[in-house]
Amino acid sequence: MVERFQQDRTERVFLLSLKAGGTGLNLTAASNVIHYDLWWNPAVEAQATDRAYRIGQQRNVQVHRLITRATFEERINAMIQGKRELADLTVGTGERWIGQLDNAELKELFALH
Repeated sequence: MVERFQQDRTERVFLLSLKAGGTGLNLTAASNVIHYDLWWNPAVEAQATDRAYRIGQQRNVQVHRLITRATFEERINAMIQGKRELADLTVGTGERWIGQLDNAELKELFALH
């Protein structure tokens, strides 16, 4: 199926769950990635997105995230965004950042809402 999607331009849609699409695939024929399911770990989503961003990709890739309003998905999405921001802080600035946070900020970062 992957080979057919990659080679045959009449195959325009390849539907995968986030976890299935996040491991060991190269999907450079894709120009749009649509995330329709959420995962607790933002790295899982990033890895799935990266399946389209591979050597051999010759087009711009658009990434879309579908989140249903007024549902539990919004809360999960907020938590994912917080985790992503925390990861960006730790990777981007080393370990000094944690000493610069006040108690309220630390509670907010690590709280399960």
